[in-house]
Amino acid sequence: MKDTPDLIVILGPTASGKTRLAVEVAKRIDGAIISADSRQVYRGMDLGTGKDLEIYGDIPYFLIDIREAGDTYDVSQFRKNFHEALDGIRQQGKRPILCGGTGLYIQSVLQRFDYSEVPVDIAQRNELETLEIDVLRDRLKQLPSPPGFNADTSTKKRLIRAIAICTWCQHHALPSDGCAPIPAVLFGINPAVEVRRQRITDRLRVRIDQGLIEEVRELLQKGIPPERLVYYGLEYKYVTRYLLGELDYETFFARLNTEIHRFAKRQMTYFRKMEKDGLEIHWLANGPIDDMATEVVAISAII
Repeated sequence: MKDTPDLIVILGPTASGKTRLAVEVAKRIDGAIISADSRQVYRGMDLGTGKDLEIYGDIPYFLIDIREAGDTYDVSQFRKNFHEALDGIRQQGKRPILCGGTGLYIQSVLQRFDYSEVPVDIAQRNELETLEIDVLRDRLKQLPSPPGFNADTSTKKRLIRAIAICTWCQHHALPSDGCAPIPAVLFGINPAVEVRRQRITDRLRVRIDQGLIEEVRELLQKGIPPERLVYYGLEYKYVTRYLLGELDYETFFARLNTEIHRFAKRQMTYFRKMEKDGLEIHWLANGPIDDMATEVVAISAII
């Protein structure tokens, strides 16, 4: 399609097959992939974040393994790194593909999102993390909301970030990195719920067999504080608690499995929010779990 933006976005919930689809599309159009995943940036956090680097083959990829495990990374840093990667891909003459499940990161480069530049106040964040989610919601309601800011309150972490933004904006002018929103064509993967649930559970078992618990044990042995791994959530939170003896194996697996299902549901909720915010997503009919030929053809017809 002649007037289609050169940036392609492939998004979807965890375990939906985003990476494999992005790689297949990249092979067809001489593309390179930029990861939009808030945890794949960390080195040594491989199985828990689902990097699946063997899938890429010769396809170039960016924003994976760019930070040490134990570091912090936020949407402001992502925006900067995204634009650097995008420039590099364009200079190589390749077609950029943004692929991932962190809707906040994706939206931050597709629409003007200056609130992402609000700096992190570590002391405030540590204090807010001790509060229950209902207390955080009450606190957010008491704060004036900056113009055009729509707080995402779907998780405790996002509630804390919303409070930080509203607090900071009471005393500062909004910063801007000067980067304009990037035009893009978006494709979404949304397998049937029962398929997604089975895929999540099966993949968790495989990753445990592949060494997920050993991966987290090694991170702890390298000196990464348990509370930092817990902060990364999901696999790192529950494996850490299991290794510390806080959970037996059966409880660990059941709770983690449930939380990943909930996480996938929250991802879909955020993608729907993106649509309400004006981003058109072309939802693929079948959801590429095993056979992606239909989806690749559908994408190719548009791009």
